[in-house]
Amino acid sequence: MADVTTVTGRGASRPVRRAVPRRPARRDGPAWVPYAFIAPALLLYGAFLLYPLVRAAQFSLFDWNGIGAAEFVGLANYVDIVHDERLREAFWHALVLVFFYAILPLCIGLVLAALLTRAKVRGLGFFRTVIFLPQVIAMVVVAVTWRQIYAPDGPLNGLLRAVGLGSLARPWLGDYTFTLPAVGLIGTWVSTGLVTVLLMAGMSRVSPDLYEAARLDGAGPVQEFFAITLPAVRGEITVALTLTIVAALKTFDLVYVTTSGGPGTSTTVPSYEVYRRAFELGEVGSAAAIGVTLTILVFIINAGVNWFGERK
Repeated sequence: MADVTTVTGRGASRPVRRAVPRRPARRDGPAWVPYAFIAPALLLYGAFLLYPLVRAAQFSLFDWNGIGAAEFVGLANYVDIVHDERLREAFWHALVLVFFYAILPLCIGLVLAALLTRAKVRGLGFFRTVIFLPQVIAMVVVAVTWRQIYAPDGPLNGLLRAVGLGSLARPWLGDYTFTLPAVGLIGTWVSTGLVTVLLMAGMSRVSPDLYEAARLDGAGPVQEFFAITLPAVRGEITVALTLTIVAALKTFDLVYVTTSGGPGTSTTVPSYEVYRRAFELGEVGSAAAIGVTLTILVFIINAGVNWFGERK
């Protein structure tokens, strides 16, 4: 709507329209309608995630075998995590796997993504599919395949002997020194595809004009990478690190199929210890305490990653 005001002066008077601000449109329906739409998702989230987490925290305060009566022990199960050498070793192994699952794939992915994006490779979609392929294969299938590759008479040792490096051949999954890195490299192979595809998506949005301006200023490829490419994909790096760190800390199926925590305790991880204590030893309270501690560790590490990624 508008008010009409008559302005007089020299000559004939003329009407002038003065705009009147409109009232904001009223919402259709009551205020609780949006909450009704998200209620089913919240109920599912609470039923299948929050409730089991609360129950696990409750079980962690008891000494319980899963069947009989439970005895309240307070924080004794958490104290046991600190004093039990096997559990301390398991958490250390999980942190080592973070390097193989997250840090190493990130370094490789940055190089691959930069090369594939800047070089204008033909058939880029095919390369993306091949690189991402390990992500769509079931981890059990991946574990069985790599167990055969690492076998004493497997393809890896056969290749080493064929090129005259037979002295390096060994039972990779049975050697106390090399078993954990061997398992970690499987995680590197799986995670690199996901990281590379995420980074390629980010790099494809960088304007070519920025690179052209950098070249006019005398910047080389390495300087362009650190000055333009790397800052442009900070968000993708944060997402990639979040996903891969979670995968590293909660890995179970890969360890279970390849080594079952062996030889000895050289590849045991917290998730495998949860399974072992709950279903093999009947120590449900201790297993729940390990699971809660692992959840807190995952939250702290990823909160730090996201905080660092959001800094200017």
